[in-house]
Amino acid sequence: MPHIEFNKITKDYGAVNVIRDLDLAVEDGHFTVLLGTSGCGKTTLLRMTAGLETITGGELTIGNQRMNEVHPRDRDIAMVFQNYALYPTMSVRENIGFSLEVAKMSKGETAKKVNEAAAVLNLTDFLDRYPRELSGGQRQRVAMGRAMVREASVFLFDEPLSNLDAKLRAHMRLEIRQLHDRLKTTTLYVTHDQIEAMTMADKIVLMKDGKIEQSGSPDDLYDRPATKYVADFIGSPAINFIHGTIEAENGTPVFASVDIRYPLAPDCAAQPGQAVICGLRPSDLEIAVTGDISATVMLAEKTGAEQNLHLKAGEQHLIVVADRAVPAPTGQSVDVRINTDRIHLFDAMTEQRI
Repeated sequence: MPHIEFNKITKDYGAVNVIRDLDLAVEDGHFTVLLGTSGCGKTTLLRMTAGLETITGGELTIGNQRMNEVHPRDRDIAMVFQNYALYPTMSVRENIGFSLEVAKMSKGETAKKVNEAAAVLNLTDFLDRYPRELSGGQRQRVAMGRAMVREASVFLFDEPLSNLDAKLRAHMRLEIRQLHDRLKTTTLYVTHDQIEAMTMADKIVLMKDGKIEQSGSPDDLYDRPATKYVADFIGSPAINFIHGTIEAENGTPVFASVDIRYPLAPDCAAQPGQAVICGLRPSDLEIAVTGDISATVMLAEKTGAEQNLHLKAGEQHLIVVADRAVPAPTGQSVDVRINTDRIHLFDAMTEQRI
């Protein structure tokens, strides 16, 4: 049963429409990520869930209860913000337990819940410190602890890792996901970082211009992107796009562009004469002795165990992910083999998946 449901949700700021007729179900106990660029409406949707923004139209339900007019404090949610929002004059212990004190919980029960949360988040040794004495990751864990002790039915995260460095973000991704697996609390998480979404989510909701472009598991969006936009947004390095048309050759469909031509699977749904955009993920291309594309190495980016090879095939730029042991000096001619089972075709007009 969905724990949170958005039914025809609309949000307007005067004459400006931000979200229009959005439908979304967030399953009970799942970790759902709202993903997209700035201005796509993801944070607005989160804030409407929290009650920090009014809903212009439609209905929001949490646990089958209509929430449109319910005050934020009565929604049984806990929110973790991007800027931590800790009280600088309070210790870690006081920050975590503040909401319980406001709720008039006994000192003994408050201390018990604070200690339990601190143990889960590895903050026990820092309970008497102040926020200024903590690292960014420790402050974020304090903010998470403050949410945990409330034992809310829904956790909301608003880009909580954007202020951290790359190494700490990777560590906190793991901690937040492990915390969710332990607590099984329904979680709605906002980010613009597709790596966060891919590594943490049970379900990704990719938004664009106030609408849902595609929702599903990380594998769904990566393996079967519904639109060119989804294919371009998900995956690193970014997918290669080649514009061309479909031709028939001895009964076999063939993709043809100015510089590249290769056969497609016999069951390809594209029709002869159709203008298409072909998407090739860098990891689905391989440097081979003989291949489907002849190209020249323009640059080799070493990333550790692998390298991103930037190639030029005629006027077409391609990126191929290869093992770092593959010799690829600048200017060298190489052949590229395409995994035909992993080709993504989109209609050139609608940019919808074929």
